[in-house]
Order: sequence, then structure tokens, then C-alpha cells
Amino acid sequence: MSRLIAVVDDEPDIRELVALHLRKAGFSVRTFPDAASFQKSLASNLPDLVVLDLMLPDADGIEVCKDMKHEGRTARVPVVMLTARGDELDRVLGLEIGADDYVTKPFSPKELVARVKAVLRRHVRHEANDKVELADGVVMDTNRYEVTAHGRKLDLTTTEFKLLAILAERRGWVFSRDEILNRLWGDEKAVIDRTVDVHVTNLRKKLGKAGGLIENVRGVGYKLRD
Repeated sequence: MSRLIAVVDDEPDIRELVALHLRKAGFSVRTFPDAASFQKSLASNLPDLVVLDLMLPDADGIEVCKDMKHEGRTARVPVVMLTARGDELDRVLGLEIGADDYVTKPFSPKELVARVKAVLRRHVRHEANDKVELADGVVMDTNRYEVTAHGRKLDLTTTEFKLLAILAERRGWVFSRDEILNRLWGDEKAVIDRTVDVHVTNLRKKLGKAGGLIENVRGVGYKLRD
């Protein structure tokens, strides 16, 4: 099956031009004139990549991208920003929140197609390394946001999964509560240290026998045992 590309842009001519060249390159394409219609479509049809305009009539493309990267189901969908805003600050901000590439209008359709192909190639290479074996029979799939135990999918919340993924980044490395708090919730004032402990407790229960992998380092934080 050909890869599905979502093109989100309020200018009909741009949508048609981009869709035409992507289809010529062998991709399937769906186009959207605004953020609302695109976001609604994600519930039933997840694209392989999004070409996203920053200046949409009903939302800022930066916020649309940010929302995607914070939602477990869409977090790994690559995003190529397409915009008339060529300011360096906009480019840096877009890339910092998770966009994979940035193309400024006016643009060459052939260059855009080449960028899309390059991003998808990188994404495929990353997917190959997205499965991590935590213990015998316990596998974490960071692409699907899933953890399975002997083939059975565990019912983890997005926060629990992200917490486990942080610990799995460097097995044996102690992550402080403050670092975990900052990675998961940023500057949200209502979140306290105890919140991390509660999520760890729930995560251990759901992991069952493998829950012992998560070790408490008294007075510091947590680590994933080697």
C-alpha cells in the first residue's frame, strides 16, 4: 500500500499543487482546508506524514503540531511544516516542538516531495529500533505506544508509558523525581513529587512480575534495573 500523506493548508491552489506532485510520486493524499477537519480525521485515519501549514484560519500550525506530539496515538507521525513565515525563530520553534522538516513558501514542489521522502526514510529507520525488550517476554514498542507481556497488551496510560520510556532510555541510570516531573509535566504547578511515586506504583502493578525492574533509589528517584 502507498503511504498516506495529509496536506493541511487553507489555500486551495497550494493543496492541489502539493497533492498533484505527491500523487505523481506514488503517495496517497488527503487534503484539509483547516485544522478542525484535519484533527477530526485523525480519529479514524492516521496518515504516515503530515504536510502542515503554519497559518491556518482556525488555529496556529505550531499548536496543531504540538498537540499531535503530545498525544500518544499521533506523537510519532512525522510533520513537515509548510509556511510563508520564513523567520528563523518560527523555524526553530517548529523544529523544537517536534516538526521533522520545514519548507518555506514559495517552494519547489519537487523539493517538497524530496523532503517528504527523506523524512519517511528516516522514520522507517527509527521504527526499526522502536521495540525494546525490558525483560523476558516484556516488550515496549515506542512507535505504537504499547507494552506487551508475552504477547498480551498491557493497559498503560500515556503518562505511565512515557515514564517507562524515560527510564528505558538509559538502563541503570538514576532519574531524579524532579527530572521525571519536568520531562512529563513541564511547568505545571499542580504536579508534586508524590505524583511520580503514584504513577510508578501503578506501573509496577501493571507490569506484574516485571514490575521489579523499576527500582527506587532512596532520596533520589528511580531507575530501570540492568
